[in-house]
Amino acid sequence: MYERILARIAEQSGISFPEYLGIALYDPGLGYYAKSGDQVGRGGDFYTSVSVGPLFGKLLARRFLRWWEENGRPTEWRVMEIGAHDGKLAADILTEIRQLNRAAWECLEYAIPEPLQRLRGLQQERLAGLASRLRIAADVKELADTSAPGVAFGNEILDALPFHLIEMKGGTWHELVVDADEDRRLHFRPRMIHEGVDLAKRARSLGTDFPEGYRTEIRTNFNTFIRELSRCISGGPLLFTDYGFAAPEYYDSSRSTGTLRTFSKHRAGEDPLALPGECDITAHVDFTDLARAAAESGLSPTLFSNQGSYLTGLAKEMILAGEFGDAKTIAQFRSLTHPAHLGASFHAIEFTQGAEIPAEVTHRLAL
Repeated sequence: MYERILARIAEQSGISFPEYLGIALYDPGLGYYAKSGDQVGRGGDFYTSVSVGPLFGKLLARRFLRWWEENGRPTEWRVMEIGAHDGKLAADILTEIRQLNRAAWECLEYAIPEPLQRLRGLQQERLAGLASRLRIAADVKELADTSAPGVAFGNEILDALPFHLIEMKGGTWHELVVDADEDRRLHFRPRMIHEGVDLAKRARSLGTDFPEGYRTEIRTNFNTFIRELSRCISGGPLLFTDYGFAAPEYYDSSRSTGTLRTFSKHRAGEDPLALPGECDITAHVDFTDLARAAAESGLSPTLFSNQGSYLTGLAKEMILAGEFGDAKTIAQFRSLTHPAHLGASFHAIEFTQGAEIPAEVTHRLAL
């Protein structure tokens, strides 16, 4: 891994941070996500909502079934999960749909685009008993072959998308590229951002009213990401759950070192160059930027709330039906929704084709 990064740096006199992330996280042989599927959970490097237990998947299944009912019970429909990892969330969702509504189950295609061969194998293994409703593709473009209505969603996939690092120097934004010194040690080197590239446009949109040395992250790939997903479903919403902020909070002057973090054995770090391939590297999501990118594909944010409020709304019927009677389910619900756990730091955002944006969503996203 280290030699591969050094070789790429030597070829290009430094590489962009997205290119570095592509190697460190997704290299087919050595990348952090390509080597195994055990990064998530108690024995891994970090927790997600899926780690809490099956309740998260059960609640999402009810959201998808509600959409199916509200849209006339189409005889063919699709749920597409982006970033399905080892298939645990897919298993929870599919099991719940099969149990709650056999008619919806019988006409469902659960699609997973997964470029990493190792993860495709883990998904096929875990979901073997649900394979009649499953389709796994190596590329999302392979799934843009249907006119079936459906829903696309991703849990903690947006934060995993590559991002640029920029820093304010002398009143101008500079990009931080990864370079190596004479002793082969990796370090960041600032360079001017070339005009005409997406990064220059995005950096300029932030303005320059930031202190010297202020560092933050920018993703320039939301547009392509959303556009490709929107081609794989017809008429249904896109849903994402992830951690992040609307733009005013994301780029607050007090957040001077950005949101970049590394995770290994449930310990957070701030040096992404220390152990390439051995730890997760992530940054929070700018939900305002995501909404603006989605608008270019005709998609409007129809919901934006913290995860606690969102899942509480989905759980309402279960609560009223007395399905939260056991201590395990109550504990899972508390972990998913309580502000001290995942309820406040994580958010849910839904996009719908051509819909009017509710006033409260416009206000919260500062659109």
